[in-house]
Amino acid sequence: MSTQRVVQGLWSLCDILRDDGITYHQYVTDLTLLLFLKMAQETATEHRLPAPRRWADVKSRHGVAHHIFLGELLIELGVGPDRLVAAIYANAGTWIKDPRHLAQLIADIKGLNSYSARQDGLGNLDEGRLEKNAGELKSGAGQHFTPRALIKAMTQVVKPQPGELMQDRPPAPAAS
Repeated sequence: MSTQRVVQGLWSLCDILRDDGITYHQYVTDLTLLLFLKMAQETATEHRLPAPRRWADVKSRHGVAHHIFLGELLIELGVGPDRLVAAIYANAGTWIKDPRHLAQLIADIKGLNSYSARQDGLGNLDEGRLEKNAGELKSGAGQHFTPRALIKAMTQVVKPQPGELMQDRPPAPAAS
């Protein structure tokens, strides 16, 4: 699956979460936590997750019990024995309110082979999502996105060298 198709799939997932009244920053978190579970399955690293706290377990629930299970799963992964998993899920929770939206989200994620886009770079997935969201004036996400063409032009003009720092605002004044 191409990065562009995965980005479109992620964007449709964002539509589900926006319908649940979830803000941009909240749905980025919810999607990321769920996608980590699915990616663990796709990359055969689920052994790092305790059973029954894996993608298959998330997919197998329905209704209110599904919603409760997800909340418990996020808490348990955040305090589990695997340090990397615990760091990813530390203080995690979900903003999803409606179990129907959770069910739709899970169903759509099942069909999304997000990790297959790794040859293009997973960062490209996030960049694509940011670009789409930046176009929505009400989300306020434009502040997080600089178009690739502008980055390329700035790099050509400034010609940064290894070890140099580039930033989009002036550095803080030196302490006197």
